[in-house]
Amino acid sequence: MNGRQLNRLVGEKSDSNISRSVMIRTLIALTFGLSVSACTPNSPDVATPPSGGAAPSGTAPAASGTSSSLSGAGASFPAPLYQRWFQDYNKTNPGTQISYQSVGSGAGVEQFLAGTVDFGATDAPLKPEERAKFKAKYGAEPIQVPMTGGSVVFAYNLDGVKDLKLSRAAYCGIAGGKITKWNDPAIAKANPGAKLPDQTIQFIHRSDGSGTTYQFTTHLKAACGAGWTAGANKSVSWPVGTGAKGNEGVAAQIQQTPSSIGYVEYSYGKQANLAMAAIENKSGKLIAPSPESGAEAFVGEKVPADLALTVADSANPKAYPISGLTWLLLYPQSKDAAKQTALKGVIDWSLTTGKATATELGYVPLEAGLVTKVKEELNKVK
Repeated sequence: MNGRQLNRLVGEKSDSNISRSVMIRTLIALTFGLSVSACTPNSPDVATPPSGGAAPSGTAPAASGTSSSLSGAGASFPAPLYQRWFQDYNKTNPGTQISYQSVGSGAGVEQFLAGTVDFGATDAPLKPEERAKFKAKYGAEPIQVPMTGGSVVFAYNLDGVKDLKLSRAAYCGIAGGKITKWNDPAIAKANPGAKLPDQTIQFIHRSDGSGTTYQFTTHLKAACGAGWTAGANKSVSWPVGTGAKGNEGVAAQIQQTPSSIGYVEYSYGKQANLAMAAIENKSGKLIAPSPESGAEAFVGEKVPADLALTVADSANPKAYPISGLTWLLLYPQSKDAAKQTALKGVIDWSLTTGKATATELGYVPLEAGLVTKVKEELNKVK
């Protein structure tokens, strides 16, 4: 990605198959260095809710253990990047250790609201009802800061087909269950000469509450019109397909399932060496996913005061259309000031020194103006 583009960014089958699925999931998790679990983080330094009574105004639950040991949980979308950031930061700041559990945005928000982590992570901005729940418990507004951007891609496993192209009619039809065969005319039209088989499309989607699903379905709602009726949320009632947990699980399921297609964050597709389709954007252009085309989706977009920028369907002809930001969720105040100081240091380092790592892994670093806004928001953390 060149500097100009960065600066323009604002902002279950047979037993054998089951065994193979487990093996693939394990390999992918090892590749990313992630700890994939649906449980509350097992760090010895997890924050714990007050034993009784109302929490002090704007104060996160008290924490035990060393003040420089932090635990977070949430979105799998940015998990490979967070893991690298936290490991690299620890190398130069050995007094600060950060554990991160890739449990999905839905679980991340729940744990943040419950006060069982030092920070949460989500690919979907907090809903009004979630903010109200936080304020009722802690007496202050939650803080959410964007950390990076990325794209949600259509990764596929189709023998003999490279450089798949999907028109809006095609990908809306696949996700909506209206297009069920790979040789459907809507797919064939954009892929002249491709040997599309007369096989059933196996659509893979998330089974857990997911910010990646939120970004994906927000786009489908905007782009597909009457062709998409399931709405936009972290969890939806899917018209078709098979579910898998986490971006890790979806990537593994696509890898092991012939004739499949599903949605994952770009870096997962890249790391798993999955084929990824070019898709039609709002301007009618077929755009392949990349950090550069993902960055284009944010060009000219105004960042709201709460930094909850979402772009459902960019009008930029150069933009890959399913792109979004991902946020950390922070408590405005903690009984452990040293932890808050350490967390702010990690965030500041990640957004500056860590930019090169974001680009390396296929994410979109925040441009300087948005980084400034994040630092201003961090001033509210005490």
